Amino acid sequence: MAGEGGERDPGAAASDGPGFPCGLGPLGVPAGEEALYRAALARPGATVAQLAAATGWDPARVRRRALALERWGLLVRLPGRPARFGPAPPGPALEALALRRREEIERARLVAAALADGFRSGGRAVVETFGGGPEAVDRFALRLQASARQEVLVLGAPPPPAAAGPGIRRRAVYDHAWLDSPERLAAAREAAAGLGEQSRVLAEVPMVLLAVDRTTALVRDGATALVLRPSALLDGVLALGELLWERAVPLVPAARGAHGLSDEDGRLLALSASGLTDRAIARRLGVAQRTVERRMRRIMNVLGARTRFQAGLRAAELTRGAGPPDDPRGA
Repeated sequence: MAGEGGERDPGAAASDGPGFPCGLGPLGVPAGEEALYRAALARPGATVAQLAAATGWDPARVRRRALALERWGLLVRLPGRPARFGPAPPGPALEALALRRREEIERARLVAAALADGFRSGGRAVVETFGGGPEAVDRFALRLQASARQEVLVLGAPPPPAAAGPGIRRRAVYDHAWLDSPERLAAAREAAAGLGEQSRVLAEVPMVLLAVDRTTALVRDGATALVLRPSALLDGVLALGELLWERAVPLVPAARGAHGLSDEDGRLLALSASGLTDRAIARRLGVAQRTVERRMRRIMNVLGARTRFQAGLRAAELTRGAGPPDDPRGA
């Protein structure tokens, strides 16, 4: 397989490498990135220059592909200078990629089922376009929330706040970028306190959605919106919402005062849980990478966690009232 500029990537077409008999293409890893991962596996802790020498590429190409491997969890930048890279163990790293690909395939299957459902219905409207401008969409969102009898789910950015009736569960997964302003963060806090909302945050939420009672969903796109009625498409969108909810971390840990956690700590945990590297997190927050590493170490120490994944779980347990970090029930 040809690489950038028509060059052949060393090892790109290899099919007899240890542990990769068919290559990593089915997992969404291009041949060039796979070649770099193989080179890093053979040279743990290698510098950019060493990887460039091993692959025959210029350093800029190595850096670009190393960043992609970092995003996929296959490569880790080690502390210190010059920059060195350590390969993630193939077993768990590739299994995580396989799981992600299975989730993507499942979402595609749900979309295909929705298309088939619409075809069989003979044109029955399961998706309606709602126009009239932002104010009209806001009014519809208020009416939709007022109609809730069991639950309300919010993704991305919140609709105009509306008090839920007694016994109605209200959940929200906010996009980290939406919470960048103090005003929006304050609004999210107010929703959590005043509406009894369970608020979580994720590095990236792919849509702005309001779903009520699992029967109607409003997907916003600027001044217009789509209204989804009961269908396989609505089921698929709600399944995606549940997946995002499970991956997100609490916006406001319930015991942050007692255990030294802040809203900023929750946002940092959310970015880490989303799979971003420390370098990417630092760019998002506008701080140095060492600051991110230092804050993560402090958070893990406060929560009594040995890994970042465990720290996210402990934060969620605090929000649910599962006890302090040293409580055996939260282990």
